[in-house]
Amino acid sequence: MLKRGPVIILLSTLFLLTSCSKFQKLLKSTDTEMKYEKAIEYYEEGDYYRAMQLFEQLNMIYRGTDKAERLNYYMAYCYYYQEEYIMSAYYFKRYAKSFPNTDRAEECLFMSAYSQYLQSPKYSLDQGSTYEALTELQLFINRYPDSDRVERANELIDDLREKLQKKAFEIAELYFKMEDYQAAITSFENLLKDYPDTDYKEEIYYYILQAYFSYAEFSIEEKKKDRYSKAVEMYEELIYTFPETEFEKNASSVYENSLEELKKLD
Repeated sequence: MLKRGPVIILLSTLFLLTSCSKFQKLLKSTDTEMKYEKAIEYYEEGDYYRAMQLFEQLNMIYRGTDKAERLNYYMAYCYYYQEEYIMSAYYFKRYAKSFPNTDRAEECLFMSAYSQYLQSPKYSLDQGSTYEALTELQLFINRYPDSDRVERANELIDDLREKLQKKAFEIAELYFKMEDYQAAITSFENLLKDYPDTDYKEEIYYYILQAYFSYAEFSIEEKKKDRYSKAVEMYEELIYTFPETEFEKNASSVYENSLEELKKLD
């Protein structure tokens, strides 16, 4: 008597081989209508890999026909569901351009931007994809300002900008730790210009205060007064904006030392 396990494995293997054989025949078939129907069937069953292969074959054949719109829509989602976001971004955007007057155009332009968003890497890596996603999301908002998806697009933009802020802050912080105070000051000040509502503002003020003081110490005599003065100004900005700052003790010490150095220079 055969054991049940091996029998099931054997039958499953035979089924897969038969299924693959039928699909290969379908790919080689010249019956485009049957291919189209099977592609839709595979898509609805969640077999996006097979559906996509058929859609790609049919793409040129049905260009300019009534089936082209539906085919392009499904093909974009096939890439999306397989997490091939570069391709899904391309095909969603192509759909939006090719069929701008359809009910799905808005959805596809958003999905193109969202696919770009999903390509954005963690903040420590190169952020080229993040900038592309921001551009595409803003393009969607500009194109469909009254869309129900605008709120979600803005949430995605905020998330991406937070990532860019964090990277910019860590770069500026690294300059400070490397004692490249001029680069640190420039980087921190640019961060404040680019993200005036940043959550890092208190820390940035404190770093700029310290950086100006340390920069002044290593400066030639002609530059010291200006840099100590800027340290004093930054302390006053810090205390005014964050009167209960956690950096008050150290900041006050730097402030007092800056005032003493300025007295010596008068």
